[in-house]
Order: sequence, then C-alpha cells, then structure tokens
Amino acid sequence: MLKRLTTALVVPFALAAAEPAGAAVQASDVVNSAVDGFIRPAYASLQQHAAATAEAAKALCETPSQQALDAARTEFAGTVMAWSTVEIVRFGPITENNRLERMLYWPDRKGLGLKQVQATLAEKDVSATDAAGIAGKSIAMQGLGALEFVLYGTDAETLAGKDGAYRCAYGLAIAGNIETIAADVSAAWAKSDGFAALWASPGPDNALYRDGSEAVTELMGVFINGLELVRDQRLKSFLGANADAAKPKQAIYWRSGLTGASLGANLDGMNRLFQASNLGDALPKDDRWIADSIEIQLVNGVAAAKKASGPAAEVLADPKRRAALEHFQLITSSLSNLFGTRLSAAFGLTAGFSSLDGD
Repeated sequence: MLKRLTTALVVPFALAAAEPAGAAVQASDVVNSAVDGFIRPAYASLQQHAAATAEAAKALCETPSQQALDAARTEFAGTVMAWSTVEIVRFGPITENNRLERMLYWPDRKGLGLKQVQATLAEKDVSATDAAGIAGKSIAMQGLGALEFVLYGTDAETLAGKDGAYRCAYGLAIAGNIETIAADVSAAWAKSDGFAALWASPGPDNALYRDGSEAVTELMGVFINGLELVRDQRLKSFLGANADAAKPKQAIYWRSGLTGASLGANLDGMNRLFQASNLGDALPKDDRWIADSIEIQLVNGVAAAKKASGPAAEVLADPKRRAALEHFQLITSSLSNLFGTRLSAAFGLTAGFSSLDGD
C-alpha cells in the first residue's frame, strides 16, 4: 500500500510567508494544470476504454467466436493501458469505496484472489454474473486481474464457443463493474466543486490541504511514490537478480503479455503529468536542467519498456529484452534521484518521503 507523503514541500513560488495568498494562487495554477491537462483527460480515456471493453464482452457473450474473443482481448489491452497511464494518481476519488483495489487487486502474493476467481468459475455462482452484484463481492473478483484470468487463464478458449457461457457472463459482469468504477471516478474529478477544487484551493479552512506547499507535495508524491511502485513492487517482483532467479508468473499481466507495456504506460503517465503540471517552470533558472533530465529519462524509460514487450517468460528468457528491463530499472532509479533528491532539494524539501512498505 502506498503511504501518503508526510512532508511539507516549500517551492520557490511559496516561500514568501508575507504573501500567503499569492503562494496559494500559484500552487493552484500547478494543480489546475495537472488536473485539466492530464488527470481529467486520462480518467475520461479510461472510462471510454472500459466502456469499449464491456461492449466487446457483451458481443462475445451474444455471439461466441474466436474473432469475438480476440476483439474482447484487444479492448481489454486498451483498458489496461489506459489504467496503467493514470493509476499513478493514487489519491482522490479513486481511493473512495475501495475503488483502487477493486480496479486492480495486485499483488496477489498468496494467490487468494486467483483461488476466488477459479472457485467462482467452477461453482458457476449466478450472483457473480451481474455487474451490480459483483461490486459487493471480494475485491479480488471484480477488477482487471480477474478479467485477465477470464480472458486468458485456464480454459479461456471455451469463450470462443457455447461451453464458455458462464465464464463469459462472469467476464461481462467484471467489465461492467470496471466501467462503472471508471465512470464514477471520472465524474468525481470532473465536478467543479469536487476533490479537484479542494486540491486547487488550499487554505486554513481546507481539511485536506492547508497551504500551497501541501497541495504541491501531493503532486510530487505521484512521481516519487509512483516510481517506487513501478520499480520495487512491479519490476523487482519478477525480474530477479539474474535470469535463473526470474519469476515470470509473478509479473503483473503475465497471462495477457502486457507486463512491459503496462510498465511503459506507468512512466508515460508520469511524463504526461509532469509536462501538464508545468512543475519544471517553477524551478530557478539554474535548476531547469533537472526538468530537462526528468523528461529525457521518462521518454527513455518508456522506450526501454517497449523493447521488453511480450509474454514475461519470453522476455526474461531473451537476453536483449531482459537487458531492456534492467535498463528500465536503472532509469527508474535515476528518476527517483531526480525527483526525490534533486527536484525536492531545488524546491526546498527538507524532510524524507514515506515509502512503500506494505503496511
């Protein structure tokens, strides 16, 4: 689980204690740019992809065929990419009603979620074939991980024929639930008087953000904690110290072969958010190189992830593609230094950030 940042970020445009109003306004500019330039469009895109996946699942259930199954898998991949792009924003509406965990239950270290999904398919639980009903069930049964198993897991080929009727109905319910979550989060961010307004209007009467420093610190946390998530929780879980120590079946989205693509989308989302927020423009002139380096490294990270595309087992067995993942790992470490040390120092960040520790 990602802990919230516990530090106060004092950025150059928020230093003047005698002018708190000006500081808050400029912090609001950064936040509004992040929301309008990336967060709202990214969640809107997720909603569109989720709706397309639900439609494809419906078509598959109505007329089972290999072509329809392939179409459903294609739309699923689009939803995974849209989610991977915006999942770095792990605060706000996505954290309400367990939406974050319901959208993606991962990691499933003990395989408990997998067992629940498999049991549902074996028992043919009718209550799991309704999108509204499944929303009240275990979080492991209703998100992208569960849908991936339906579409790619053991016996997924039955979806192309009449023997997969229950499996398809369950998958359709999951897809509908994902669409609902995406729509609810997108609507919450779009509200003019919702969470975005609170984030962009820090002040003494704001229960979440007392000043501009706290508001911008939340944004910085997307990058610092996001990089830690991608590298330490996602990549290291399956990469291993060497080829012999690799664990491909511990990779996220290993069944669908979307592991590398999702990692690349995580960094692409960070790049888009960093540029949209104009955080680099808040740096003193002598420190602008930090922003340039961040953008270069983010682009390089996305490129490295693309070179590691394909099923995780094949990637890890291929020296060139494994090398791309190792390069990706180095890039994320470099970015952690750029954000957590260089950029934070330039912004006057004095305390340490909390980290991913599973608590």
